Amino acid sequence: MENKLKIQIWSDIMCPYCYIGKRRIEAALAEFPHGASVEIEWKSFQLDASFVASADDNMAEHLAEKYQKDKEWAQEMMDSMTRNAKNSGLDFHFEKAVMANSFNAHRLLHFAKKHNKSNELEELLFKAYLTDGKNINDLTTLHELGIQVGLDSKEIVTVLNSDTYANDVKQDIEMARNIGVQGVPFFVFDNKYAVSGAQHQETFIKTLEKVWEEGDFDSKITILNSSTEGSCGIDGCD
Repeated sequence: MENKLKIQIWSDIMCPYCYIGKRRIEAALAEFPHGASVEIEWKSFQLDASFVASADDNMAEHLAEKYQKDKEWAQEMMDSMTRNAKNSGLDFHFEKAVMANSFNAHRLLHFAKKHNKSNELEELLFKAYLTDGKNINDLTTLHELGIQVGLDSKEIVTVLNSDTYANDVKQDIEMARNIGVQGVPFFVFDNKYAVSGAQHQETFIKTLEKVWEEGDFDSKITILNSSTEGSCGIDGCD
């Protein structure tokens, strides 16, 4: 009998490397012989929980101000992430990005998780923000995306017009703090090993193989890489 290998992924929709990381873990699972026996659970994380958007927000200016750098630094960071995205088959358009707080989107993701639709919704949210230039804090947009993955329209409205799943989002963020998450994406393999950042496909494959071969899972997490390259944290995206 095969074991069910669970991967928990802490992620923020506003994090470009989280979308890249999603593509890379998917590519790894496509090559992993036991990929069909792997379960992914998306966990909430917010890079800036206090962020309040304004109509004239610009991505480059926002990043420069937030990290106390100049606009040239911010533009180069965005250009670098765009190049990395293309290598994973993604098309980023930061010039169209609508700055927004991701809390409501995370609440909707928890609702989607209840119906086994979180992976599909995560994909649509990333694309909406990073490619299509949609406001992922706009309730109409969130409603439309929820319907696209098959969630009930009336239930979506009820969730979005309440504080339902707010505690679930906060609990995920608190759990991330407790295990020492410094940036996202952050991948935990069956509560035993963790990989930080959108690492290359080969790193994920090796980790999958290691966890599968050991097969004796425990609750202590060991981070297998010390680098934060390919992740977004409080000091910017590396």
